[in-house]
Amino acid sequence: MATNFYFQSGVPGGRTSEQRLIENLITESIKIYGFDVYYLPRTEVNEDTFFADDALSKFDNALPLEMYLENVDGFGGEGELMSKFGIELRETATFVLVRGRWDDVVGKGRGSLIPLPNRPAEGDLIYLPLTRSYFEIKKVETKDPFYQLGKLYVYKLYCELYQYSSERFDTGIAEVDSIEDQLSQDTDLYGLVLETGDRLLLDTPAWLDADAGQLLFEGYTVKGQDALSDNLDFNAEALDILDFSTINPFGEVATR
Repeated sequence: MATNFYFQSGVPGGRTSEQRLIENLITESIKIYGFDVYYLPRTEVNEDTFFADDALSKFDNALPLEMYLENVDGFGGEGELMSKFGIELRETATFVLVRGRWDDVVGKGRGSLIPLPNRPAEGDLIYLPLTRSYFEIKKVETKDPFYQLGKLYVYKLYCELYQYSSERFDTGIAEVDSIEDQLSQDTDLYGLVLETGDRLLLDTPAWLDADAGQLLFEGYTVKGQDALSDNLDFNAEALDILDFSTINPFGEVATR
């Protein structure tokens, strides 16, 4: 029988007092050696129930938490990788979060700010102010370490560097929401708005074009463009190959 009265108080799974001691030590050590981060839960806006995919998401909350970063020698992953689409940054990170802190701040604990599931969810984001990086949670490990003194104390969050794709950031924290201003190509951010809140549209009648574009500021520019990109050169070269002034740039259409 796996029982020893000199260890774990004679209880193979450990007593509650011992479990609380271990949890408090882990919490204190993460507060000493960890980092203050923001946890951004993802909100689904337009979920496709058939493909189980959300084409449009938003982030309305940024909750402060302390986490331990296991990557002591820098971020993991392949780093800078040259692909057919250009240079890609594929960095990974592993964050350790105490379960008790999740229940108090984010989860369904007494002191929770917003009601969320009982554990971190894949698809949510972690913002690391130290490097101003956003990481997307890809996997949540719930049983590592495995039942020390008969209890689980932490979550391990395996994350990858987040790739922005026009999601809305309205957390109220300027530093966190800045990614939308820098990389978004959403023209709604630059539209002229009346006092009633309605947006000014172009002169195109609604009966002619139900999705008539809105009137934008003159200084509207898409930010986040790569200064070293060759888009203008490609467009200039394409004009010598294809004539886009005609209806069919690939040839004339035979008509009767």
